[in-house]
Amino acid sequence: MSDEPTSVPPPAPARGLAGFWSRRSRNTKRRLVFYPSLAFLLILPLFFMMCMPGESYQGEAPVLDEKERALVGSLREDVTALAKTIGERNHPHPDALVRAREYVSGAFTQAGYQVHALDYVVLGSGLATNLEVELKGTRLPNEIVLVGAHYDSVEGSMGADDNASGVAGLLALARAFAGKPRARTLRFVAFADEEPPYFWNDAMGSLVYARACKKNGDDIVAMLSLETIGYYRVGPKTQHYPFPMGLFYPDHGDFIAFVGNLGSRGLTRDVVRIFREATRFPSEGVAAPNLIPGIGWSDQWSFWEVGYPGVMVTDTAPFRNPNYHTQGDTPETLDYDRFALVVSGVQKVVERLADR
Repeated sequence: MSDEPTSVPPPAPARGLAGFWSRRSRNTKRRLVFYPSLAFLLILPLFFMMCMPGESYQGEAPVLDEKERALVGSLREDVTALAKTIGERNHPHPDALVRAREYVSGAFTQAGYQVHALDYVVLGSGLATNLEVELKGTRLPNEIVLVGAHYDSVEGSMGADDNASGVAGLLALARAFAGKPRARTLRFVAFADEEPPYFWNDAMGSLVYARACKKNGDDIVAMLSLETIGYYRVGPKTQHYPFPMGLFYPDHGDFIAFVGNLGSRGLTRDVVRIFREATRFPSEGVAAPNLIPGIGWSDQWSFWEVGYPGVMVTDTAPFRNPNYHTQGDTPETLDYDRFALVVSGVQKVVERLADR
């Protein structure tokens, strides 16, 4: 008999019903690990984009105080002047575009600012003008908090929400801060030519302006783009989103949204936190890649392009307002009480950003 150890053959694989349950058990274990891990990997980026500090205000809209009631009147007046008295304002309507520019410039001047008219040439369309006013900072004058809005409207629309509302908000903020310097420099800018066919190309007024700022070495620490901020609806299914955002946000259009890209996530979170701490008004925030529809649909995109942080303040435009880019975008469709509460809240955001 050999002294070598006898090798023991491996057990034969289980056959029949026993083998089936053994394989099924192994597959189940794999699924219990794989699918939760996959779900976690999918949800983690969404959590990163959508997680914002504080809680959105819930409850009835608060009663307006005396200042906010006065603000309702000035917002309505500015929107009506731009969207109804002047009307459609773009290069196919050059006289109206000039009148809109003069109206904004006159409002800045009346508030006590020196207006810088920054002209540039748009090939095939003629002259375009960005309008800039500035309140120099007392302690950190080289750091700039910029608030902007475009004053043109898309062809075929008088553009009450898009974007007379943003310009009215811009003028209200400029008036509120006039003669009251903060630690950082405050800059208010009305941009030309945001709408197609200039959107996202070299003739877009905010892109021309942002590139000039970068070339000058301006230290813009925060840019807020006021884009369609006057339209609100309370009922269910009045708010829509690009997929998959609708899985995580409310279906009623009574909130204001703060939208940044991933590079502006810190600023977006700061803006949302300050707004929620200071204002009793529903709010949502997101900092997401520009490939998601709507994320870069305004002048903050131009500042992202040259490396500045920027946040869009918006009622979400076509995801809520059925009148977007149509003849139905009229002053009568806006909710001026909620509009005033939003502008009042954004004022507090600008104060805090400018006093750091």
